[in-house]
Amino acid sequence: MFTNILNALAHITLVDVLDILLVAFILYSFFRLIKDTRAYQMAIGIVIIGLFYLITQWARLVVSHRLIRSFTTYFIIAVIVLFQGEIRRFLTGLGSRTFRRPFSLRSLEEKLEDLFLAVDYLSQKKIGALIAVEKEISLKVFADRGTRLDALLSKDLLVNIFFPHSPLHDGAVILQGNKILAAGCLLPLPASHNLGEEFLARTRHLAALGLSQETDAAVIVVSEETGVISLATKAQLAKVQDKDQLKDALLRYLEQR
Repeated sequence: MFTNILNALAHITLVDVLDILLVAFILYSFFRLIKDTRAYQMAIGIVIIGLFYLITQWARLVVSHRLIRSFTTYFIIAVIVLFQGEIRRFLTGLGSRTFRRPFSLRSLEEKLEDLFLAVDYLSQKKIGALIAVEKEISLKVFADRGTRLDALLSKDLLVNIFFPHSPLHDGAVILQGNKILAAGCLLPLPASHNLGEEFLARTRHLAALGLSQETDAAVIVVSEETGVISLATKAQLAKVQDKDQLKDALLRYLEQR
């Protein structure tokens, strides 16, 4: 085995180096995508199985090697099933970055205080809200499902949109930079989730989780039952205590590359 590796290294060409770098880039992009998600632990498990495959082949453990090799027959299907959400988000992000300019945080920062003040007010009054903040992956397809606004972000406008009995209060608001792109939008529900009992049957929280599974958006949720604020990113939903904690968590996520 080691002899074959040394022999391959002795005959390596520039094309081989480029091929290795391309594969390394693809793997790096994939692991970066699934970092801090449940899929990360699954990927580690698959890597461990791959190491066992190489060890059993090198040590000539015939039965163990044959058992692991029989598993690899279904490896591609297992990858598609286990990582379907991450693969969809990766391909969506790849296409989005190809045709769109990189995400600019500067335009959003101009109106962030209005966003946090609005969320804080909605939380205190226990008014339900669902706000998606676009990052690099375009949310236009979801904005088209709602009412297009293209309005400058402001606290008063956000509060009025989610005020009870408002025509648009049931849907989600989509923010693009310092603008409210659309309101009353329908977001995808997750195919599967592991939310605790406190989130069961709460459509806003499920919709926030669903969008964060399919895109890199950050989704803010305000519960109309408790007024609790939650933030969904990378297929995970976490509660935040107040607008200051929300600001820290949101900015930290949006600044990540």
